[in-house]
Amino acid sequence: MSTLKIFVGTMYGGALDVAEQVKPLFEEAGYDVSILEQPTLDDLFDSPTDLALFCVSTTGSGDYPGNFVPFAREIDERHPALTELRYGLIALGDSSYGETYCGAGRSLDALLEEHGAQRLGERLEVDAMETFMADDAAIPWVEAWIEEQGLRRG
Repeated sequence: MSTLKIFVGTMYGGALDVAEQVKPLFEEAGYDVSILEQPTLDDLFDSPTDLALFCVSTTGSGDYPGNFVPFAREIDERHPALTELRYGLIALGDSSYGETYCGAGRSLDALLEEHGAQRLGERLEVDAMETFMADDAAIPWVEAWIEEQGLRRG
């Protein structure tokens, strides 16, 4: 069975809620799914990862949530080759913060790309000013993403 790891960066639980809501969609598509609430770089390498989904909210001035800082720092400091990593990204933010809107998701996307990872499709940016429940935007995006990327297994 193919594996999908969902890496969560959350402050108040919004990104975790998104991860929990989209998990069944990937299971229906034939993936063994795990949600990582305290992700580390080793989570990418300890066991096979066929596909990764990052659900990351933005805090402060475009910063990563506290639980996600060690993961991003490890990538930045250890410079791993991530050329085998295929991923999708859901960024949560609030457009009233202007230039820092979805800053954590955008920074993560750039960091992963810098280390050779391949994003599949476009990044989803969910604006809290327009979407009260982030999963209202994430569920249809994931359904389309699975189809567009040909990710259905079995």
